[in-house]
Amino acid sequence: MMIVRTIGELRFALAKQRANGWTVGFAPTMGALHDGHRSLMEAASWDGCLGVASIFVNPLQFAAGEDLDSYPRTLDADAAMAEEAGISYVFAPSAVEMYPEPSWTTVSLDVVTEPWEGESRPTHFAGVATVMTKLLSIVGPCRAYFGEKDYQQLAMLRRMAYDLNLDAEIIGMPTIREDDGLAMSSRNRRLTPEHRAEAPIVSQALRLGIAAIDAGETNPATVEALIRDALSTAPSADAPDYVAVVDANSLRTPDHLTGEVRVLTAVRFGDVRLIDNMGTLIS
Repeated sequence: MMIVRTIGELRFALAKQRANGWTVGFAPTMGALHDGHRSLMEAASWDGCLGVASIFVNPLQFAAGEDLDSYPRTLDADAAMAEEAGISYVFAPSAVEMYPEPSWTTVSLDVVTEPWEGESRPTHFAGVATVMTKLLSIVGPCRAYFGEKDYQQLAMLRRMAYDLNLDAEIIGMPTIREDDGLAMSSRNRRLTPEHRAEAPIVSQALRLGIAAIDAGETNPATVEALIRDALSTAPSADAPDYVAVVDANSLRTPDHLTGEVRVLTAVRFGDVRLIDNMGTLIS
């Protein structure tokens, strides 16, 4: 496995490998890797592809006062996990390599990014869309793997790739969870012991919502209230930034639930903000 620091070096290496017949599998990450990332990297490497992972903490997707400075950076451990997962190239550029000058160009999407995370973090998705457009341009034709934990982001990237005719197949992978149901996240390691003990309420509340839908409930407001009530039982959790029961494709709340449904939430435990979602299909 090689750690590559520059855009030119990665492009040269991948062009050479494509000439030898390889298809590229790509797993973009911000590092601080866990088993959720491992599943993406394994898929990128084992799907008949040459595995490439990026490790880049993207400053554009953090607003003032968010946790950019405290976001964990563990390149040595991350590289070891990437190698175990079968990755051939780790692209670990500096911020200066990715943004040598202040960018005059940003990428933003309407509709799918406006509610939920977009309302709570107004600049976030433009930062994600911009860096992913750059990364997919740098890597070139590929299959790109993303976790469903960031479901709204996944929906945005699928639409972005379609609208901009990017030569990338955007593939969603199931959320990987701890034994107690907490969705794996790089931010989990910053939870205090008290907050970590209470954090599984997030997935438990979503499961209650899914169970209600599976039992025949079709009123989104009723399901949302059930989830909010469950979340309120965690003494150290703030009120959720949002609880949403939405159509899985449009990410809008319908009057009546039908087809593929997602329940979404974001909850703060101290200064750590956890997001999660689950889905079901109403037949």
